Amino acid sequence: MNNTIDFQETSLQNTGKEMYDLITELFPICRSITGNGVRDTLDIIRNHIPLEIHEIPSGTNVFDWTVPKEWNIKDGYVKNSNGEKIIDFKKTNLHVLNYSMPINKKVSLKELKEHIFTLPEYPKSIPYRTSYYEENWGFCMTYEEFDKLTDDEYEVVVSSTLENGHLTFGEYFLKGETDDEILLSCYVCHPSMANDNCSGIALLTFLAKYLSKKKLKYSYRFLFIPETIGAITWLYLNEKNVKKIQCGLVATCLGDRGHLTYKKTRNDNTIIDKIVEEVLEESNEKYEIVDFFPYGSNERQFSSPGFNLFIGSLARTLYARFPEYHTSADNLDFVDSEHLHDSFEKYVKIISKLEDACFEEEQSVQNKKNENTDANENNLIFKTIIQKCEPNLGKRGLYDKIGGVPADPSNVLTPDDKISLFWVLNFCDGKNNLLDISKRSKIKIENIKRASEILMKKGLIEKI
Repeated sequence: MNNTIDFQETSLQNTGKEMYDLITELFPICRSITGNGVRDTLDIIRNHIPLEIHEIPSGTNVFDWTVPKEWNIKDGYVKNSNGEKIIDFKKTNLHVLNYSMPINKKVSLKELKEHIFTLPEYPKSIPYRTSYYEENWGFCMTYEEFDKLTDDEYEVVVSSTLENGHLTFGEYFLKGETDDEILLSCYVCHPSMANDNCSGIALLTFLAKYLSKKKLKYSYRFLFIPETIGAITWLYLNEKNVKKIQCGLVATCLGDRGHLTYKKTRNDNTIIDKIVEEVLEESNEKYEIVDFFPYGSNERQFSSPGFNLFIGSLARTLYARFPEYHTSADNLDFVDSEHLHDSFEKYVKIISKLEDACFEEEQSVQNKKNENTDANENNLIFKTIIQKCEPNLGKRGLYDKIGGVPADPSNVLTPDDKISLFWVLNFCDGKNNLLDISKRSKIKIENIKRASEILMKKGLIEKI
């Protein structure tokens, strides 16, 4: 077993192409947070590394959440009265609302339009939309095609099942010289998204494959999990062992042509933050570092106050910052082997520096004491009732039912309110007052106060 990590090894020179080939294999699969699409994905990964597969039954309570019913789909389409398919799942799995309940009936144009999602601002793209926790049926199509629909009777069919089953995830553990762990995770729940899903899967697969041949100081845990509910479930099952995790990264959006972007840990100045910044600085290439924010991918679960793990996220163009995000334009043409290779190289260099570094546990965030002791409500300190992972806002009417749909301006909660909720929930840890949260988030104190009032009414935070 080789004792050094050296990116110049001949065996690594084709890694970008191999990653692209794996993405090509994974791309057509209709993945979701549960179901056979996840299993098929993990089976392909097992051709490269010996994943351990876990199946968690529907209905299992995991902190404030419940593992949902399992969803599988065979087909879905919309036909006009001439028998022509104007929407066809078999052409692209994005055409059907992810987690759509089964349907087989004829509807008017008016009713059909109530169940179709489009992107008028990107009229040639099909959006990716979900309805995980609200039973609904629906389809997605380009706005150009939507605009051509005529008054007609339409046959709508979704051949899907939504029933008790399992949530599935994969785990690969590499034992090092110590029990201290580095956690590396990606999500396996998006359908045909080449960059925002498949690139992270491919990178971690080949990184695990590479590290498996090395003598390692740290132990490495690779997680291939559904986003949000998968991370929450894993944390619930492994609550007693997370103290071994020293730091880690969430891998996503690593194949596009943008510069590398690092989202820092919640604690802001940890060993992983320093090492990633050092690697990016030494590259002499353009890069960006952004402060932690309590929404996005699974780093928000790992960084919830009850766990507060040092987990950052290294991407190229960060999620939601490219127009192809969550659309059919995030396809195989949007990623390339050169940028996949570059992303892989940076991850290897980060691991190399972690191995060389002597990790010293550091307390980056000091308990804040308020010099002001008056009754100013901005100085109030709250604590979240649910400390481990974010609470399920959907079941309390505080989250959109259809995933990916922009906030409805007519809703009681404005977009600013919703972002503020995440900040208050994540930073009401008994240390930060409302003004601290406002300064950290760069959100007006009025919005932070409003969010705290909403969360108080819902019984999610308390004054201390």
